[in-house]
Amino acid sequence: MSEPDVFVFLSHGLESGPGSTKIQALKSVAEAFAGVRAEAIDHRSTKDPAQRLEQMRSAMAAAGADPARSVLAGSSMGGWVCAQTSADTPVLGCFLLAPALALPKYPESRPCIRAQFTQIIHGWHDDVVPPMPVIELAQSQNLPILMLPDDHRLTLSVNRVANEFQAFLITAGLKTGNS
Repeated sequence: MSEPDVFVFLSHGLESGPGSTKIQALKSVAEAFAGVRAEAIDHRSTKDPAQRLEQMRSAMAAAGADPARSVLAGSSMGGWVCAQTSADTPVLGCFLLAPALALPKYPESRPCIRAQFTQIIHGWHDDVVPPMPVIELAQSQNLPILMLPDDHRLTLSVNRVANEFQAFLITAGLKTGNS
């Protein structure tokens, strides 16, 4: 097998896992693109944001991933992990679902997202990560945000999220397997 052109790293939320519905939906979308290697990171060994951040860094290093050719996609705490990873090392893309941003118990609650392409998707009815601080962070960093009539888990919007991820990857320059 040849080396992938792009790596996609998927980071799940606090109470979730790499086999969750959203993470697997995003992984399936990513794997439909030519030259992509998608990896769902298993963060279940810790609930500590800093340790999960280190797990992301380790996964990227172990894969030999070039950050400039890496897309990070995460949900809730996984969204924070992706955002903070990009703040430390610019990446090709950050796709953030109900990201745990602007929360006080995180090492850096308002990371400066440094990705060439970014998309935030959040539910209007999120009672875990309040929408307004995330909207304000997106506004302050001039980042696109899509608000959906859903809650924190975005359960009603999984198909929409998958379609948005496909469009995001195309915008970031990835080629579908049919292209």
